[in-house]
Amino acid sequence: MIKNIVFDFGDVFINLDKEATFNQLRTLGVTEFSIDMIEVAKQYEIGKISTQEFLDTFKLMFPAISVIDFKNAWNAILKDFPLHRFHFLSSLVASKKYRIFLLSNTNSLHISWIQKTWGAELYSEFKKCFEKFYLSHEIHLRKPNQDIYKFVLNENKLLPQETFFIDDTEENTTTASTLGINVWNINPTCEDVVDLFSQKEFN
Repeated sequence: MIKNIVFDFGDVFINLDKEATFNQLRTLGVTEFSIDMIEVAKQYEIGKISTQEFLDTFKLMFPAISVIDFKNAWNAILKDFPLHRFHFLSSLVASKKYRIFLLSNTNSLHISWIQKTWGAELYSEFKKCFEKFYLSHEIHLRKPNQDIYKFVLNENKLLPQETFFIDDTEENTTTASTLGINVWNINPTCEDVVDLFSQKEFN
């Protein structure tokens, strides 16, 4: 019996364009993405470096690109938040049938963009829907590493077999499933989180 639901954020609630950042950087003259660049992004995503350090590092790598242009490219991945998903989440919380958690790989620049774009009220109401709101840059762990799932389970005394995890990235749900967590690898091109209860994996 499912008692706990853990949601990813991007392409579960907020829509993403995962190619947009790379495409915008290419228009600014970035022709390839090195292992070093990817590693810096990962370090930022787990909060090992600050936003200023992150921006300074990329400014050294790409001195011709302004900080404003880089920030705009970095945040280009983030799109709209369909409010029917927020209404679904609110109804789910109101039912009091499940413990609700959010577990997202994200970073401070993205969260700042979301707070500004959504407005303080919507962001606050969204965040309050979750018992715990886990962001990778705040807990210094990231998916798909197994330790992030163990952290959530242990901190909240959750049983894997009673826990359901929704994420759009297959490697994330695959790792979670190895721990006995029930999973839905949602396909954002043809599936919507509001259809959660029609998923055979949930029942």
